[in-house]
Amino acid sequence: MNEPGTEAPVIPQPAWLQHKERGSFLLLQLMRGISLLFGRRLSRIVVYGIALYFLLAVSSARKASGDYLARVLGRPVTWSDRYRHILAFASTIHDRFFLLNGQSRLFDIQVFGAEPVIARQAHQQGVLLFGAHMGSFEVLLDHSRRNGFQTCVAMYPENAQQLNRTLAAINPEAITGIVALGQRGSMLRIHDKLQTGGLVGVLADRASGPDQYLTLPFLGAPARFPTGPFRLAAMLGHPVYFMTGLYGGANRYTLHFEPLADFAAVPRDQRDAVVRATLEKYVATLERHCRAMPYNWFNFFDFWESAP
Repeated sequence: MNEPGTEAPVIPQPAWLQHKERGSFLLLQLMRGISLLFGRRLSRIVVYGIALYFLLAVSSARKASGDYLARVLGRPVTWSDRYRHILAFASTIHDRFFLLNGQSRLFDIQVFGAEPVIARQAHQQGVLLFGAHMGSFEVLLDHSRRNGFQTCVAMYPENAQQLNRTLAAINPEAITGIVALGQRGSMLRIHDKLQTGGLVGVLADRASGPDQYLTLPFLGAPARFPTGPFRLAAMLGHPVYFMTGLYGGANRYTLHFEPLADFAAVPRDQRDAVVRATLEKYVATLERHCRAMPYNWFNFFDFWESAP
């Protein structure tokens, strides 16, 4: 394994892509049907059963959940802990259908740190929002819609296709802002969004295709994080904020915005150093939120695996 703080070679296919996100896609399909049929209050009862099924049936997710929770909780992990973790994941998937359908009245959503982002929006200045597979990204999309922000999500094409198929049946307008990374014209589309004052969200804890990694301490052990999103930010020359919509149980969410870096004034010869510093700050911020709300991080694979 690479020493903490060292850069790994380019890896053509990230480990998470090899898992095909089977559980995630099945949950999307199940939640779509029961949510439309029964509404949030009644269909939420079924969510408990679905979470139990995945706890018992998907051994890889159960093992990965236990590994992560042992690190973040600092104690032996119980079946109750694993169930609570998977239930939080199922709950955010369930809620995304209502959030994307404009039913935010069903939720108690508190927002922290959004003032600088709102100020930039008032001056038609774009912002990159770096999130993680944590909580609910749809809380951001709902907040953007209610405030008239132009928001798009940049993600790996394979995930975009799965999400598009499911959400198209719920709210076709919800998928218009997805930019598939790694394709011809992706960078230009993101640049155009930022130049017109848009918000561009990226889930930066996983690679979106072949990438270089930086090995950094995370929850007490070295873990590899992709540098691609941060090199993208350096090339585009816009401010970067950490963003996460944390699930607090029942119908409660908290949406957080925290500044990471402003690449607008970074000289070209200093980009590499600033990219590294920004990634280190991102990882530290992610770890802080994981420790504060441990059941909100949804990477159900061996995140701390050895680099090939």
